[in-house]
Amino acid sequence: MATVPRTSPTHLDATSKKIIEQLQEDGRRSYTEIAKAVGLSEAAVRQRVQRLTESGIMQIVAVTDPLQLGFYRQAMIGIRVTGDTRIVADALAALPEVDYVVLTAGTFDLLAEVVCEDDEELLVLLNSRIRSLDGVVATETFVYLKLHKQQYDWGTR
Repeated sequence: MATVPRTSPTHLDATSKKIIEQLQEDGRRSYTEIAKAVGLSEAAVRQRVQRLTESGIMQIVAVTDPLQLGFYRQAMIGIRVTGDTRIVADALAALPEVDYVVLTAGTFDLLAEVVCEDDEELLVLLNSRIRSLDGVVATETFVYLKLHKQQYDWGTR
């Protein structure tokens, strides 16, 4: 049986972890504030943040409330696939309504989170764009009724 090559995790020192945690609490926190909290100069913090973002370890983004922006329908779609799941995952990831795609093991081969303006847009997305993809065998849609918890401050452990 072939094993899947694993990339080794990037080792972060305690200071870089503290910087990440500071930004998880408040992505707009100034370099000056972070520097005071972690015991570095502002320039050193700026350089570390730049390295962390350029390496892909961290992103600093604005998290929005879809409802307040006119996107009234969110859903998670479980997708069963025949063939190479990575090809279907790439096609899903290219759809603008899809904000999250994971390859899974179990009942579904892929999970895709979607954000749509309304039920009609979700219906068109499902029927015309997702179910019509080569390799898609079946889908099951889990419509979100209410977002109960969403956090991005889990730290670095």
